[in-house]
Amino acid sequence: MMDVLMTGEVWDDVEPGTEALLQDWQVKEGDTVAAGQVLVCAELVKTTHEITAPVAGRVVALLAAEGDTIGPATVLARLEE
Repeated sequence: MMDVLMTGEVWDDVEPGTEALLQDWQVKEGDTVAAGQVLVCAELVKTTHEITAPVAGRVVALLAAEGDTIGPATVLARLEE
């Protein structure tokens, strides 16, 4: 299983404790995805970021809902390679 998080440089220039707003899922549980495919978009400090699949596989679970606020350690989904 592979956990999907909003990671990387997007969190580097924001104040600690800043959260992002999860906007819209582009996939649903059971979908097959390609590595790099957009899974969901999230808004962080007035910019929108696409969160992509780190590997190809099947979406096993969506663990956050649209409208949730998320932080850098929030697991958003689980993929099965």
